[in-house]
Amino acid sequence: MTQVHDCRTEATRERGIPRATGALRAGQLAVFPTDTVYAIGASAFDPQAVNALLAAKQRGPDKPASVLVADPAAAEDLVHSLPADGRRLIDAFWPRALSLILPAAPSLSWNLGNTRGTVMVRMPDHPLALALLRGAGPIAQSSANLTGRPPATTLEQAREQLGETVHTYLDGGPSGNLPSTIVDLTAPAPAPTVLREGAIPRAAVEAALSRYPG
Repeated sequence: MTQVHDCRTEATRERGIPRATGALRAGQLAVFPTDTVYAIGASAFDPQAVNALLAAKQRGPDKPASVLVADPAAAEDLVHSLPADGRRLIDAFWPRALSLILPAAPSLSWNLGNTRGTVMVRMPDHPLALALLRGAGPIAQSSANLTGRPPATTLEQAREQLGETVHTYLDGGPSGNLPSTIVDLTAPAPAPTVLREGAIPRAAVEAALSRYPG
């Protein structure tokens, strides 16, 4: 049965986060707010749970899940290598709405979808999301909406779209309404490629990189 936890105060957060952590560890889905929009999440290392996440959104593996982490060290554990430009962007913008596409560590046992050997990682700037990540570990995630519909910025919008496919909902009040900016660090190009301009302007990304060239 679906559970909904009001986590808008510290006291209620202390009750809701352990429930969501337990659900994720048990292979179930959770919805929670981030600094961008509400996210639907599953344990990154549970392929069946990730498949359930994609099914809940009514999308296939051609649009894989990305991964949220609690800190930069957790991101480094998931990637084959972190280039200097990746370190510069992490130092400049994490925790914030910047997603980095990097080569995935080949030793990891997971299936996020058709990633072609890459992983998109981000450290969100939201206390509820970070607390959940510290308890559950890396979370495979996507925006909490059905494919083709606008991302949810409130718990009510997420529940209306995803309903009983999600085990645990955490209500943190309204979220942001802009997606993260996505930077590809895997393409054979002379500089990282901004694939999507979101909450962090392209100019800010370029300025952070040009500040420490080479």
